[in-house]
Amino acid sequence: MSADRLYIGTRRYSSWSLRGWLAVRLARLNVEEICIPLAGGTTAAVRAVSPGGTVPYLEHAGNRVWDSIAIAEYCAEQAPGLWPDNPAGRAHARVISAEMHAGFRELRMAMPMSLFRPGAAGTCRNDGVLADVARIEAIWAETRERFGASGPYLFGATFNLADAMYAPVVARFLTYAPDLSAASRAYCDAVRHSPLVAQWYDDAAAEPTDWFIARYETAP
Repeated sequence: MSADRLYIGTRRYSSWSLRGWLAVRLARLNVEEICIPLAGGTTAAVRAVSPGGTVPYLEHAGNRVWDSIAIAEYCAEQAPGLWPDNPAGRAHARVISAEMHAGFRELRMAMPMSLFRPGAAGTCRNDGVLADVARIEAIWAETRERFGASGPYLFGATFNLADAMYAPVVARFLTYAPDLSAASRAYCDAVRHSPLVAQWYDDAAAEPTDWFIARYETAP
């Protein structure tokens, strides 16, 4: 067994695991991937391995990193280029990633990530959720206008750590289908069909059914 490991939670539901996993894969770190089925709350198996009691949790080269944005920064040190090259773009990518990491509680609570949840389109909307959606769309529009002209992602042609931080938001939007601008829908489509996100969806679809959490597998 490799000494370098990335612990993640159930792919269907674990939005933070998706962020950390994308960062590690973008950095091409050679780690063993260990998926721990989540129980819908604090999971004893996660507490047994992760110092913070959460996933994702990365063990690499003797270092232990158990927070998604810290994993992103660690990966950027291992593989320069995961943030934009220019200072203005890099600062903007970091601040919008930090805003994602710290905010959007209403969206998180009302629209938990559940990649294949049936009957969810058009549901789970309230004033707080709609405000969060509007703010996210504004972030995407500003970022794309300033930095994204060369391609479909936030900073152009390359899927980077900022896209990784917003990938679970894209997953939520695809599941719950709030009203979005054409530009936001195009960005969601680009992220969903990017190679790593597509792999995550494929791996999630192959998870055992006894990992499912009933309340996330039924219509809201």
